[in-house]
Parts: sequence; structure tokens; C-alpha cells
Amino acid sequence: MKTRKIVSMILAAAMMLSLTGCYATVDEKTGTLQLQVKVDELTTQDLDDFAKAVSETEASDILSPAENEAELEYWSEDSEVAASIREYVEMATDETSDGFIPVEDRLAVFDLDGTIIGELYPSYFEYMMFIHRALHDDTFEAPDDMREFAEALEQGVYGGKMPEGHERLHAKYAGQSYAGMTIEEMKEYTREFMESPADGFTNLKKGDAFYLPMVSLVKYLTANDFTVYIVSGSDRTLVRALIKDKLPVPENRVIGMSYTMVATGQEDTDGLTYVYTSDDDVILGGDLIIKTIKMNKVSEIALEIGKVPVLSFGNTSGDQSMAQYTVNNTEYEGRAYMLMCDDLIREHGNMDKANAMKQMCNECGFIPVSMRDDFTTIYGDDVEAVPYEGVELSEALEPAA
Repeated sequence: MKTRKIVSMILAAAMMLSLTGCYATVDEKTGTLQLQVKVDELTTQDLDDFAKAVSETEASDILSPAENEAELEYWSEDSEVAASIREYVEMATDETSDGFIPVEDRLAVFDLDGTIIGELYPSYFEYMMFIHRALHDDTFEAPDDMREFAEALEQGVYGGKMPEGHERLHAKYAGQSYAGMTIEEMKEYTREFMESPADGFTNLKKGDAFYLPMVSLVKYLTANDFTVYIVSGSDRTLVRALIKDKLPVPENRVIGMSYTMVATGQEDTDGLTYVYTSDDDVILGGDLIIKTIKMNKVSEIALEIGKVPVLSFGNTSGDQSMAQYTVNNTEYEGRAYMLMCDDLIREHGNMDKANAMKQMCNECGFIPVSMRDDFTTIYGDDVEAVPYEGVELSEALEPAA
């Protein structure tokens, strides 16, 4: 681990001070400690001792992972889920453990909407941005069929009855609505929409609606040398803009719904024929390539990562395939965690969905996460869930079956 290696080198350097020809001075201008060595006075044995010191201090248990690395924040003190995550990480990072996992195989995959960021303000970030684009953006004139679907989607979002086939239709029309934008223009459009308020909450913007315990979890795993991927059903370019500076996940570890991209001068020429020029830029073509939900998450993980993850985090049946793929890992112990939307006070939860998720976890061997019981906060203590216009916020706290 990075911090541990630094400590190891410092201790090894300190041991060097005891070797012949080594002494330390302090630079009066900078206040820095400088280690100076008279090379001609060092013997072969001195160098061997130094190499041994580096090796031994790096391998020793000077600091345990729990003491050395980032801690899980915003999780309940008595959370069994948090305890199981810590236990797994300690096992996976302990070279003496039977459950040790080499760094290159410590792969964790996270869904985004409803797993790391809220999806109930009042729907997925990408749905709300598409509705804004098609119906409320004065700079864009949506075709009649796109506008008709966007109106039905907006009514479904606020009224509770989504139009038939809305997932496929959204995937189709959303890509068309952003066609012609450069990648940076699409990101900037996303960043601007992130500034809009999250409906149904006080003191919360759409772009800040991250679950604080899950953000802490991503940081905790990253600090323990897990490679984290976001595997989302939302548009890949949108997600890259959404998580920037929010999560320690680089853009090349975002897997999401994908659309064609073309050159500005390409027009109808096939990409197998067209040659990118110095005058070109890459723009969104707008034709759907893949919607990354259910089995499509597994196929994209296999294609883009090339290894089976050891940890999976999701919240709906759209993440079930990814979770099962992780649990099926034949080389290491794989675990899958699923969030239940069972908080009816701090979030717009749904007990029917929460109970269904808990039943799935029981049947499949996944670990359920209670947003109500395992999280000390969701968005922060200054954020309050309030009723949508015409929709009452439930006051009941029903236990998950």
C-alpha cells in the first residue's frame, strides 16, 4: 500500500544513519532533513544491510491496513454490512491469508444510479436531463416523435406510471437529442444540468446527490488498492462528467451506455473508409450501440476489463447479472452487495421494492444493504426529503421482510 511503502522507506533510511559514512543535516532555508552518504566509506555489507532493511520494513506489520488506510465513513457503528466489507478487505490485502487477492485482481464494479447517486429526484439523472433537453431547452428543437415520448416520460416520472418500453425508447431518443455535440460539449451540458435542484429535497443539487456512505466506500476500496469501475446503464460520457471530482475513478474506468461517435467531416462515410483529418473533431453520432443493463453489464465487463470482479455493488434487477457474475468468480471469493431503498424519511424509498430486493439477495446469496439502518446519513444532515408536488412522503417505517 502506498502509505505503508513510504513509511517503510523512511524507516529504512533511518537505519542507514547507523551505517558507516551516513549523517543527517537540516537545510536552514527549507527546513528539510537531508541524508548524506559518503559513498567511498560504504562497504558491500552496508549496501546489503540497506537492501534488507527496505525489504523487511516493507513486509512487516508496522501499520495494519485498518490503521493505515482510509476508513468507512457515514456507516452505522453496528452495521454488519460495513463489518463484512472491512473483513473482506483485510482478508484480501493480507498476504498471509488464504483469501489474499493480488492487487491486479482486486476489481470492484459499481452501478451508479441508486447505488452511488440518487435516482429518485424524481428519476434517473439521465432521464431528467433528456426531458430538459427535449422539452425545456430553448436552444434545441426536438422532432415531434421525440417530443411526444419526452412528454409521456415526464408524465410517467411525476405520475408514477412510466410509458411502455421507456428504457429502449429513452436510449434511442437520448442519443439523438445530443447528436452533433463534441465530447466536451456533452460534458459541459451535463455539468450545467448538475447545477439544477434535486426535486423532492432541500439544499441539494442534482450533481451533488451522491450517497455519502457509498462515496466513502469507493475511497476506502481505492485506498486498499482495489481498482474500481463504474458500470452504469446511463450514458458513458454523461457519467464521466457526473463523477469527475466526486469519485476517485478515472474516465477510462467508466463503462456505460454507448452511442456511435463520428468525425465532424465524416457525414455518411463508413468509418472503415473515412480517414480522420487535422480539421476533424469527434462528435456524438447518436446511434445506440449498447444499453448496459442486465446481461449487457456482464458482456461489457468481460470485453473491457477482461477479468471477473471480486466485488459488485448494485441496487436493482438490472444489476443482478453483474452481481451473479461476481459471485461466480472461480479464482477468488466474490461478494455482491445490493442496496435496498428502505429509507422513507431521508430518501423517497419504496418498501415493496426494498422487500423484493431483500428476497432476491436471500435467493442468490447477495448481501443486502439497508439505507435506513446501515447509513448514518445519505446526502448529508442539511438535506431533507420533502414531498413532490401532489405526492405524499410516507411517514411509515416498515421493516424489510
